[in-house]
Amino acid sequence: MTHATPPSFLAGLSLILITLACWTSIPPILSYFAPLIDGWTANGWRYALSALLWLPPLIYHAAKRTTPPRLYRLALLPSLFNAGAQICFGLAPYFISPSLMTFALRLQVVFLMLGAAAMFPAERRTIRSPLFLSGLAMLLSGTLATLALREGGLGDTATTTGVILAVSSGMLYAAYALSVRKLMHNTPPLLAFAAVSQYTGVALLACMLLWGRGTPNFTLLNWQWGGSEVLTVLSAKQQLLLLASAIIGIGIGHTLYYSSIQRLGLALSSGIVQLQPVTVSLVAWAFFDQVLRTSQWLTGAGAITGAVLMLVAQHRAQRRASERSV
Repeated sequence: MTHATPPSFLAGLSLILITLACWTSIPPILSYFAPLIDGWTANGWRYALSALLWLPPLIYHAAKRTTPPRLYRLALLPSLFNAGAQICFGLAPYFISPSLMTFALRLQVVFLMLGAAAMFPAERRTIRSPLFLSGLAMLLSGTLATLALREGGLGDTATTTGVILAVSSGMLYAAYALSVRKLMHNTPPLLAFAAVSQYTGVALLACMLLWGRGTPNFTLLNWQWGGSEVLTVLSAKQQLLLLASAIIGIGIGHTLYYSSIQRLGLALSSGIVQLQPVTVSLVAWAFFDQVLRTSQWLTGAGAITGAVLMLVAQHRAQRRASERSV
C-alpha cells in the first residue's frame, strides 16, 4: 500500500522553492544596479516600498484593536539589527560578486547557533555534538577557502571590504533573528516582521536622504535630495525592476518563507535556503559571466554541507528535548 505525500508538505516544498528563487534574484539585481546608483539609494527606495507593503496588516490590527501589547517597543532592538544588516547587505555588491557575497553570508548560521547557545541554555547541547562541530569546521574552512581562492585573494582591497560587509550582514541578521526570538516570541512572525519593516524603512530612507546621490533637478534650499538620482538616471523599466526587487525579496520572499516553516518546519526550510549560494552563482554565470573556479565550487559545496549538518544537529537536539518532555 502506498502513502500519498501530504498536501501540506507539497505546498510547503513549493513555497520554500519559490522563496529560494526570490532570494536568489536579489544579489544579482543589486549587482546590476551597482554601476548605476549608489548603495544608500538602492537600500532607501527598496525598503521604503517594503515598509508600505507591510503596513496594511498593522493598520488592520490597529483598527480591530488586536495589536499585540508593546509590539512597537519590542520591535525597536530587532529593527536596529535588521537595519544594520540591510545596510551591509546593500553595500556589499559594490565590492564583491553576488556569488562570493552569498557564500560569505552563510557564516550567518555560525553566529545564529553560537548566539542561541549563549542566550538559550537548551541550545547548548547542540554545539557540543560531534555532528555540529564537524559542520562548523566544514562551514568555516569551506567559506574561507572559497573566498581566498578568488583571483587576487583576500589581499584585494575591494574583495576584503566586500567580505567584511557580507560577513557583518550575516552577523547582524543573526542578531536580528535572536532578538526577535528573545523579545517577540509571543508575536505572530509576520506581524513582528511588519513592525520591524516600518522602523527599518524609516532608517534606510533617512540614510538615503543623507548620503545617497542627488541630482540638480531635485533641490530644496540648496540641498539635493539624496536618492533622487533614481528619477533621472534610471529608465522606467529599471525603476520598475528596482521596486520589483523589494516586492520579490522583502515582501513575497519573507511571507513565503514563514509560510513554508509552518508546513515543513524550520530545519528543512532553512536547509533548502542554504542552496542560495549555488543558485546565485548559476545566475551570476548566466547573466554576468562571473564563473567560480572548480576549486571554489568544491570548497563552497563543503561550506554548504557544513551549514546543513549544523541545522541537522540542531533539529536532532530539539527532537530529543521534545521526546524527553513528553
